[in-house]
Amino acid sequence: MRMRTSTILKGLLLLGVVAAAPLPALASDREWTELIDEGNFSAWKGPTGQWFVAGNAIIDPDNIKRLKGEAGTGVIINGPTGRTNNLVTKAEYGDVEVHLEFLVPKGSNSGIKLQGVYEIQIFDSWGAKTPPKGSDSGGIYPRAELKPKYHHIDNGYAPLTNASLPPGEWQTLDLIFQAPRFDAEGKKVANARFVKVTLNGKVAHDNVEVPTPTGNNWTRKETPKGPILLQADHGPVAFRNIRVRAR
Repeated sequence: MRMRTSTILKGLLLLGVVAAAPLPALASDREWTELIDEGNFSAWKGPTGQWFVAGNAIIDPDNIKRLKGEAGTGVIINGPTGRTNNLVTKAEYGDVEVHLEFLVPKGSNSGIKLQGVYEIQIFDSWGAKTPPKGSDSGGIYPRAELKPKYHHIDNGYAPLTNASLPPGEWQTLDLIFQAPRFDAEGKKVANARFVKVTLNGKVAHDNVEVPTPTGNNWTRKETPKGPILLQADHGPVAFRNIRVRAR
């Protein structure tokens, strides 16, 4: 009687005759890279402007639209006025998983841009009385044009729910991003994709394809890899526990 091939292989593996082929590494098998160190900005390109390191961020008691830092390390804040240089990583990433925690005061606006051009919005959307939009916290930001003045040309992709916490509270953002794909000649054969985005433990996006970059970057040529950008010129924001791992 003929034995099934799989049965034979199992037997040979048990005897050590056939070496098992290595399995491809999963994202969960890879180590995280921390992007905030104790006292400097070594993971980020310079100049970093007015960003500074603190032990915690709190709302300024004299101005609810500003942040103050408390002594210590582990937190970064984008200056006393909340308008300084964007932070851009030295490393570039394709498929990537990102975890970060952020804090904003009332009315503030920031974002994280994968490859510097695909943005997940960070915004004070607490208590919004309308359904969430692509420009709300956790949204995939709309495409935009600069002239005659800055304006959106679509709605972006709204988060599935408004999961925002009140200003002054630390919030958590987790995302899995798949970079666009290109053939040997450099022609794009698959769009970028936000595989999953979670804001404060609630799913904001599940497998959303992004045909172009977002914001006014939408006409830029897409690439297999790019840096991570933290927006710092639209209002005060603090970050902590920023970590990434390639997928």
